[in-house]
Amino acid sequence: MKLRLALGVLPLVGEALAQAGGAYVDGDNGITFFGYKDAVHGVTYGLTFPPLSAASDEFIGEIVAPIATKWAGFSPGGSMLNNLLLVAWPSQGSIVSSARLTTKLTGPVLTTLPASSVNSTHWKWVYRCQDCVSWQISSGTGSIPINGSGVAAWAWSSNAVNDPTNPDSTFSIHNDFGFFGLNYAEAHVDAATYANWAAGGTGGGATPTSSISSSTVGPTPTAEATPYDYIVVGSGPGGLVTADRLSEAGKKVILLERGGPSTWETGGRYQPTWLQGSNLTKFDVPGLFETLFQDSNPFWWCKDVNSFAGCLIGGGTSIHGALYWYPADSDFSTANGWPSSWSNHNQYTNKLKARLPSTDKPSTDGKRYLMETADVVGKLLNGQGYSQITLNDNPNYKDHVYGYSAYSFLDGKRGGPVATYFRSARTRSNFACRQYTDVLGVVRSGATVTGVKTNDTTVGPDGVIPLNPNGRVILSGGSFGTPRILFRSGIGPEDMINIVKSDAIAAPNLPPQADWIDLPVGKNVSDNPSINFVFTHPSIDAYENWAEVWDNPRPADAAEYKASQSGVLAHGSPRLNFWRAYAGSDKKTRWVQGTVRPGASSVTTGFPYNASQIFTITSYLSTGVTSRGRIGIDAALTARALEVPWFADPIDKTIMLQSLKDLVSNLNTVPGLTLITPDNTTTIENFVNNYDVNSMNSNHWVGSCSIGSVVDENTKVKGTNNLFVVDASIIPSLPMSNPHGAIMAMAEQAVAKILALAGGP
Repeated sequence: MKLRLALGVLPLVGEALAQAGGAYVDGDNGITFFGYKDAVHGVTYGLTFPPLSAASDEFIGEIVAPIATKWAGFSPGGSMLNNLLLVAWPSQGSIVSSARLTTKLTGPVLTTLPASSVNSTHWKWVYRCQDCVSWQISSGTGSIPINGSGVAAWAWSSNAVNDPTNPDSTFSIHNDFGFFGLNYAEAHVDAATYANWAAGGTGGGATPTSSISSSTVGPTPTAEATPYDYIVVGSGPGGLVTADRLSEAGKKVILLERGGPSTWETGGRYQPTWLQGSNLTKFDVPGLFETLFQDSNPFWWCKDVNSFAGCLIGGGTSIHGALYWYPADSDFSTANGWPSSWSNHNQYTNKLKARLPSTDKPSTDGKRYLMETADVVGKLLNGQGYSQITLNDNPNYKDHVYGYSAYSFLDGKRGGPVATYFRSARTRSNFACRQYTDVLGVVRSGATVTGVKTNDTTVGPDGVIPLNPNGRVILSGGSFGTPRILFRSGIGPEDMINIVKSDAIAAPNLPPQADWIDLPVGKNVSDNPSINFVFTHPSIDAYENWAEVWDNPRPADAAEYKASQSGVLAHGSPRLNFWRAYAGSDKKTRWVQGTVRPGASSVTTGFPYNASQIFTITSYLSTGVTSRGRIGIDAALTARALEVPWFADPIDKTIMLQSLKDLVSNLNTVPGLTLITPDNTTTIENFVNNYDVNSMNSNHWVGSCSIGSVVDENTKVKGTNNLFVVDASIIPSLPMSNPHGAIMAMAEQAVAKILALAGGP
């Protein structure tokens, strides 16, 4: 899955899952603000409102930043897409600012108040924002929940804007972003005090009863916790397969998911107007995939992971494009870093295929729709010696081949592990699932884990869920989530555990330093570097670039899908995939995968083009990639890539460049086919050299808890007796294709090994 965009799709999630803001008094101006100080960059974001009874549409805010902050942004609505975004930066001793809604927003009136300042170490913007509590967007009205709770977002950059003197200046993407929960209902002062501050006055701020913090107060605990044989943390593909097979074996299992429901059968109810009256949500409908990146209320993204990650039932499988490839033999080979005991994967892959068969005809009527891109690119690839095959019929055949995209959809709807493994697990009395339960760490005595500590004190004293005798904990939080849990449990490199030790909230939960376990958690990370080429062709239907399918889909297509889950909307956006192998100068073979889809996330050209005829080919470097990065946490305990893995080895980049040149080598043999991004004003080399590194992220992260270095061949964390990891993080190198299928096949084999391991419950 290629996850696109950046700040425009920051998630909005419940306050219980966010860093929490609180009240504070600015010592310089005496104003009581309600906000948050980012521990990493030292930037404070605050705001205060007039009394609710005033029915006002304004607030006063401030941003206080170290001088190294070249610009900072604040979105009180929690998302930069279809939400108010306030940006500011210092210029020539004063503050320059603007209000935006993705681009410049007309309507809000910003007044920089006298308490603003710039000195040699910091800059401070104190402002009044009028007509800022609500704003108009294409789908209606956006607003700040001033009488309730919500999550605000911030953005930070160390790169200066393009024209610092111009409030409307453009600027490059942020270097960092984050979130904090805020009880807006408490962020109000009396009318007289507010009027004084709004007029530029200072002082009078009341000493707050609470202060800026990074924790929330939990509910009243239960008297006694329920113990389990197995605690599975995370409901992504690894966790769902594992929890289902464990409960099938008669074990008492609890599955913990930090987010909420997704599809209708999981309790989700988020749907567009045109689907009302049906049992279908955004997450059920394949054709709504692209709207996940356009929604003004994207609650499904994890807010404390500095990369796209799904916090909901199904994890990434509920929000990705659902491309589903049966694993190649090489995916579990010793050459790819797996122990030899894993090489015979077919019996486990066959179990997966029996539960979840793939389809390249997802519509219930057995037809394919919107296939013009496949036809055009097929002609291009035929001229390069490719063969067309049914791709999942021969997973090992991955050189000079192409075929129709294969999905994990079932009955015209999103299927995956939610509609299979989770569905069967829920029927068993020995299986339990808790949503909105964030696991903060494992509780352990030396090498033995006794339970997990959560944010939910209703599960037991201090939020701890205990294990039965000989019980086991299985972490399935993903390539970012699992390492963070391990760091917070005293497992991993010392520099990461010391960050936890420095956090006032997390430190008390660490085991004694003598019990820390030094493992290379977060290292050996890889992800597919990916590059988008955008084309036009007169036969293409770009389907309005998927921009209308949520609010205003084509009526006939919407009616057809709602009635029978057939037609265009039964597909995800990909239509064709291809593979080619390349030999590198280091005598290693690398494979390139391509994905073809109507529409484009961005177009860069100075020439006119027909937007209704655009399509994208995304090229990914996959198996054989030698570049590696590192995942860790920052001072706010946000999981992030500390070292990005794309093109760290220059040979990877050389192969990618060659593959892109080969892709368009016979472009002129397909009449009407035109490459518009990049266009003919630049070379492919310059295009790749200047490609935004953040846009190379394919969100196929693997390796952060690699088998052999962090976990043993039974997926048990080294140095522990009963802690296991079953998710993408144990995969030591990139599989041949999108990792959806490989992760579930891995989980089938992992859970079999865990059940066979002596000493369990």
